[in-house]
Order: sequence, then C-alpha cells, then structure tokens
Amino acid sequence: MDGQGKVVCVTGASGYIASWLVKLLLQRGYTVKATVRDPNDPKKTEHLLALEGAKERLHLFKANLLEEGSFDSVVDGCDGVFHTASPVVLIVDDPQLWYMLSKTLAEEAAWKFAKENGIDMVTINPGWVIGPLLQPTLNLSVEEVLKLLKGDTFPNKTHRWVDVRDVAMAHIQAYELPTARGRYCLVGSILHCSETMKILRKLYPALNLPEKCADDKPYEPAYMVSQEKTKSLGIDFTPLEVSLKDTVESLREKNFVSF
Repeated sequence: MDGQGKVVCVTGASGYIASWLVKLLLQRGYTVKATVRDPNDPKKTEHLLALEGAKERLHLFKANLLEEGSFDSVVDGCDGVFHTASPVVLIVDDPQLWYMLSKTLAEEAAWKFAKENGIDMVTINPGWVIGPLLQPTLNLSVEEVLKLLKGDTFPNKTHRWVDVRDVAMAHIQAYELPTARGRYCLVGSILHCSETMKILRKLYPALNLPEKCADDKPYEPAYMVSQEKTKSLGIDFTPLEVSLKDTVESLREKNFVSF
C-alpha cells in the first residue's frame, strides 16, 4: 500500500494502459483523479468504476486535451500525474503511423515544457502492448493479435511485444522510485510474426491458424532493445506465451473472437 494517503491524476483513464494503471494504483492505496472525455459514456467508465477500491478512492472528471485549461483543476493538489492521453488526428490510410507520430511529438513537447518549468518528468515508451483488456472496446495494439488469429496469412512483420501489466507497473515504479530518470523503452520480446504464430499454434493446436507469410520476401529481421534500464525499475517482463494466452482469452471473454 505504497500510495496510502497520496492523490494522483491519470489522464485518458479509459484507455488500455491507463485502465490497468488505475487498477494497480487503487490496489496500492492511491486516491486517483481520473480524466475521461465523456464521464457519462458507460463504455468509458463502467470498467473503471467496477475496480476494487474505486468506490472509495476513484474520482472521474471530464477533460479533453484539445480544450486548453480543462485539466488545470483536476491536476491541482495532486502529488503526481500519469499522463497517458494523446490526441491523434488520422489523415492518412495508416493509423499506426499517425499514432506513433502523435506520441513522438507529444513527448518532444513535454520534455521541452518540463525543462523550461523545472518539472520532474519520466517517460515510459512501450513497444506493441498486449495482454488482457479491462475496457470493453478493442484497441489498436491488441487488434494485431486478433488479426493473427483471423488471417489467412501472417504479415512479414517483426513486433516489439510488451505486456500491458508490465507497462502499467513501470509507470508506477517510475513515479515511486526517486532514482528513476529520463526515458524508459519497454520491450519484453521481439519476434517475427512467423515465430509468434508458432507460439499461438502451440497454445491453440485445434485452431486453423495461418502458416503462410503474406509475401515471399525475406523475413523482416528481428533485433533487440536493451532491457537494462527498464529492469532498474524492478520490472520482470511477463513471458510472451503468458501475454499472448491472456490476450486471446480476453478477446474470447469479450466476444471479439469465438472458438
């Protein structure tokens, strides 16, 4: 119960990572002021209000990143802020590209602001986040696993996988540990889709999962991102087999896939 008596803010709280962040913060005894775009939308709030400790220590607020000043009163009086909300305006056919660009530009602006105003800031930069869903809606990164399950072929692509629970805990550790500094890149494992499919076929041998790549080009090479700095936060990465199984079971539970 490290957060006993402390008040923190989580922006974009209905999102995939943020929902897990709220869950773990409540478990640790924090009082959480959570912002959502529409507090009256049950799809955005019901899963948060159902969390253990929510009745006593979760407070929802309406706030929109595109409205200047809408976060001021929420952040006021907080011991720390977990800023996960990021606006994305899609103007091309590749939403993944624009999502990544929005995150990059937002982080760049945040570092500049933090430096100019003497704010103690730490950033968490996860890879492709998977794991069980708390929210009822499908998000971009988990949808990638759904595509692997439903496709006729698998893409010639390499993924930087990381579990959502590890990402949420890394946020909390980065806040709680006074030694945390700068940027942390979170990647649990990097595998080509062909290797990921081998794991899925082993987990679900009865399924008719794709065995053929979408093209005949050489496989996109795998590489690794150093885990040394992230492990200084005390993060032990969840094995990919566990993350994939929990993702698939969550997709089944929420009726995004049936078998």
